[in-house]
Amino acid sequence: MKIRSIITAICILSILSCFIFPAISVRAETKTFIKEYTYQAGDEDSKNSCRIIALREVKRLLLEELGTYLESETEVKNFQMTKDQIVTLTAGIVGTELIEEKWDGKAYWLKAKISANPQDVTKAIDTLRKDRARVKELEELRKISEELLKENERLTKKLKTAKGNVKKEAVKAYKQNIDNLSATEWFERGHELTISGNYTDAAKAYSKSIELNPNYYMTYLCRGFAYSWSGNSQQAIKDFNKAIGLKPNTAEAYSGRASVYEALGDYKQALKDLTSAINLAIDMPAFILSSKYNSRGSAHFELGNYEQAIKDHSKAIELRSTYSLAYFGRGLAYRKLKKYEMAINDYNRVIELYPQHTK
Repeated sequence: MKIRSIITAICILSILSCFIFPAISVRAETKTFIKEYTYQAGDEDSKNSCRIIALREVKRLLLEELGTYLESETEVKNFQMTKDQIVTLTAGIVGTELIEEKWDGKAYWLKAKISANPQDVTKAIDTLRKDRARVKELEELRKISEELLKENERLTKKLKTAKGNVKKEAVKAYKQNIDNLSATEWFERGHELTISGNYTDAAKAYSKSIELNPNYYMTYLCRGFAYSWSGNSQQAIKDFNKAIGLKPNTAEAYSGRASVYEALGDYKQALKDLTSAINLAIDMPAFILSSKYNSRGSAHFELGNYEQAIKDHSKAIELRSTYSLAYFGRGLAYRKLKKYEMAINDYNRVIELYPQHTK
C-alpha cells in the first residue's frame, strides 16, 4: 500500500506536467540551491543502498530549502499555504541534479542541486493546488516517503543488537525497505525524464520500478504514456490494459489507451475508452475533463458523427473558454454540416486566441 500511494502521486504529476505545467525556464531569474549529505553504511548496507538513502535525504533537504524561499515570495504568500504544503507540491514539479558523489566503502557522500525559476514553479503550484485530489495524494506521498526513511533508521538501530531469527527478519525488512526507496527513485527518475521529453529513457526507468514492484497499476500507466509518446503503440496498449486490469476505475488509463487507438486509426475503440474516461473523470478539474471531451469530439468527427462531435467540443469549450483546439474541432464539424457561418465564427475565435498562427 505504501509504494502504491507513492507511485500514484508521482505518475499523475508526470502526466499532468506534460500538459499543464509550464516548463521550468532557464533564465536569469533561475535560482539554484545546493546541498550535501553523507550516509554512514551499516552492516547490512551495500553501495547501492547507501546511495539510495543519501539521495532521498539530500532531496528532502533541497526541497525544504526551496520551500522556505518560495514561502517568502509575495505571490506564494497570497496562496495562504504553509511551508509543508509548498514543499509537498514542489516535490512533483522540480527535479534534482547530482553534482558529485563519492563512496569509500564506509560512507556515501553526494552533492546535489535544484535549479528552478520561482515564477514558473509558483504558476505550477497555483495550478496544482486547485486539484484537491492530487494535493491529497501528494501529501500522502510526502508522509510515506518520510516514513520509509524513519523506518530505515529504526531498522538500522535494530540490526545493531538483533540476533538469530529476530535479526533475519530485520534484515529481510531492511532489504524490502531499501527496495521501496529504490522504487521511488526510479519512479521519480521516470517522472523527470518524462518532463524533459526523453520518453524512451523514461520507459526504462519505469521498467526498473516494475522490477522492484511488479503489481502496481500506476507503474504500468506511467510507462504506457512513455511508450505511447515514444511511438511504441503496442507496448503502450499492453501497459494500459495492465493498469485497467489492476484498477478498472483509472480514467487516465482509458484516456491513454484511447490516444493510442486514435493514432492507429481505431476510432470506435477510442470512442469507447474516452466515454469511460469521461465517466470516471467527472470530478476532475475542468482543464483535465475538457481535454477528454475534446478528444471524444475528434473521435466522433473521424467516424462522421458531426452533430455529436459538436456537442463534445462545445462541452470542452464550456469547461475551458480559451480552448482553441476545441473551437477548431467544432469549426471543422460545422463545416462538414455546411454551417459555414458558425464554422467561421469558431475559426475567428481560434485566430483571436492565437493570432500568430495566421502568420
